[in-house]
Amino acid sequence: MLNTLVISNILLWLAVMGLGLLVLSLARQVGILHERIAPAGALMVASGLEAGTRSPMFEVEALDGETVDIGKPREDARRTLLYFLSPTCPICSSLLATVHDIGMRDKTLDVILMSDGPREDHDLYRQRKRREIGTFPYVLSEEVGRAFGIGKLPYAVLIDGDGIVCAHGLVNTREHLESLFEAEAAGLASMQDYLAKERRDAPDEKILEEV
Repeated sequence: MLNTLVISNILLWLAVMGLGLLVLSLARQVGILHERIAPAGALMVASGLEAGTRSPMFEVEALDGETVDIGKPREDARRTLLYFLSPTCPICSSLLATVHDIGMRDKTLDVILMSDGPREDHDLYRQRKRREIGTFPYVLSEEVGRAFGIGKLPYAVLIDGDGIVCAHGLVNTREHLESLFEAEAAGLASMQDYLAKERRDAPDEKILEEV
C-alpha cells in the first residue's frame, strides 16, 4: 500500500513537471509568433489614387460656411488629413476621437472631415459628435470622394504641404490611421511597402552577417 502511494506521488510530480515544461514551450512559441507578426497598416484600396502623385485640387464650402482648399500647395507647408466618414458607419464614429487627438496633437496638420448625402443627416450627426468633431471643417462633396476614388469607409488620405499625396488607406483602427504617418516619415506609400522593402533587404543583410 505504501509503495503504491509513493509511486502514485512520483508519477503525479512527473506529470506536473511535464505540464510545466509544456507551458514554457508554448509560451516561447507564442513569443516567437508575436515577433514574426507584421504590424498592421492601412490598406490602400482607393482606385486611381497613388502615393507620391499630386492630389486633386478643390475649393469647397464646409457646413459652417467656411471655404476649404483641398490638395492645393500651402505657403505655410501645413499637411492635410482627409478623413472620409459616414454617419451610419460605426467604425467611422469610433475613430473620430482618435482623429481628433491626432489633429490636436500635431500642430502642423489640418484635419478635414469628408462625407456626402443629405445635409440634415450630417447636421444631426455633428450635434451628437460635436466633442469629437470640434472645430474641424466638415465638408459634404460627392465630387471629392469620386476624385479620390473612395469606395470603402472609413478612409484617410494624408497630403503634404506641396499638395502631394503622402499616404492613404482604409483605416479600421488607430494603428491603421497612425501607419499613414509612419509611412510618410519613412518616405514610403504604405506600411505594406515598408514590409516589402524589409523582406527584399533581409537576404542581403544575412549575407553580410555571414561574411
